Amino acid sequence: MNGARGGASGEPSVRLLRVGEQVRHALSEVLMRGDVHDDVLAAHSVSVTEVRMSPDLRHATVFVKPLLGADEKDVLDALKRNVKYLRGEVARRVNLKFSAQLKFLPDESFDEASRIDSVLRSPKVAQDLDREDD
Repeated sequence: MNGARGGASGEPSVRLLRVGEQVRHALSEVLMRGDVHDDVLAAHSVSVTEVRMSPDLRHATVFVKPLLGADEKDVLDALKRNVKYLRGEVARRVNLKFSAQLKFLPDESFDEASRIDSVLRSPKVAQDLDREDD
């Protein structure tokens, strides 16, 4: 068994993935229910897209995206202002030995996917792709 560090390939272990998913669900539920008393968070729908846990489960990097990407900086600032409350809620809902430190970051994967899609749709790339089909 590889333990918390994952396999030789550097992939996270099943345990890290499972705990990350539990933390993601807990944060999503708290934000969806409006349990955080913050005007910015009350005015925005926030998706918790991914949580990556450190091997010792003491740190969680939380990737978030406000609906339609609106006011991303304000939402991140609000999450950081309320991190103590959110950390406590995660600790209550996810049974861990330690309460993980939460670090909120914007999820850039949607922006990257849009950029890749636009490149693939550009006339020059489309022309090259059409040649491969012949």
